[in-house]
Amino acid sequence: MENQQQQIFLDWITAFLPSEKNLSGPLKVQALAGDAGFRRYYRLNTQPSLIAVDSPPNKENNPAYISVAMALQAEGIRTPNVHAVDFAQGFFLLEDFGHDLLQPMLNPESVDRYYQQAQETLIDIQKTVPDPLVFPRFDVQLLKGEMALFSQWFVGELLGITLDKQDIALLDSLFDQLADSALAQPQVVVHRDYHSRNLMILADKTLGVIDFQDAVYGPITYDLVSLLKDCYVRWPAQQMRQRALAYKAQACANIEDDQFLKWFDLMGLQRHIKVMGIFARLALRDGKRGYLEDLPLVIRYSLEAAKNYPESRPFYDWFLQRIVPQLASQEWYSDWQTAGENP
Repeated sequence: MENQQQQIFLDWITAFLPSEKNLSGPLKVQALAGDAGFRRYYRLNTQPSLIAVDSPPNKENNPAYISVAMALQAEGIRTPNVHAVDFAQGFFLLEDFGHDLLQPMLNPESVDRYYQQAQETLIDIQKTVPDPLVFPRFDVQLLKGEMALFSQWFVGELLGITLDKQDIALLDSLFDQLADSALAQPQVVVHRDYHSRNLMILADKTLGVIDFQDAVYGPITYDLVSLLKDCYVRWPAQQMRQRALAYKAQACANIEDDQFLKWFDLMGLQRHIKVMGIFARLALRDGKRGYLEDLPLVIRYSLEAAKNYPESRPFYDWFLQRIVPQLASQEWYSDWQTAGENP
């Protein structure tokens, strides 16, 4: 942040600090690790502490953040309370949820307990009233737009592969079928990035939810597969399938198990195809190259799902033939077949 912009930010914080939040000495701001977006976060030395956010309005949908937060809070979901907001400048003052992201709290002994808590919270999210002014539809255009990032950023920009007409036809066919599968499911409010880095264990041991501003009205399995096939950590596949079926019994018991698991797997394939493109874009466009280290696990999830269904098997074969031979020369690459074995 440039000096002039920083001073404007600090002056705004000082002007809009809630009266009950006492400063412990002169105002201090501690920069925190960011996320995949353009937002920057700072912890303030108030009592109790607050989080100040610089969220450029030309790059982030700040009104959506507030609208979604209010809708989720109305359903009892713990999202950070908003103490002040300036949409024109992109400044927020938020409740501080603390330091405890879910991801580092997970281990083989704790994962079922925490995932059960996360799944119960997810069911509450899905009960949120799907106001179309707050939650746009996760429609065909949006689903296919996400998957197009794979062709552009992962295949083209990162790997330097030029797709021919046959490649494009194969991908178009898959993308059509994945979109059809997504839209055939029951539709609910979807967080759209529901995983262990966007969930926090709060002081009272309840679960806090963050990074929800891209929420939509879409497929019931989307957030579930985002949680259980987490791009940053892997758990035994059979254990996660059992968790998926337990969730189904609570959320949509009338759906057959095989149908639900197929929706779950193909939804995961759609998401992970998108993520391959997003991680490549974050590295190449935004300089966030750490995301490349997580690509082998994303590839593993994608190929494990694609192998098992006739709609996606041609993509599995194509990926092994066209993509895998180009991976070994990438400095970030490790064997996809064992990715995520040691969480």
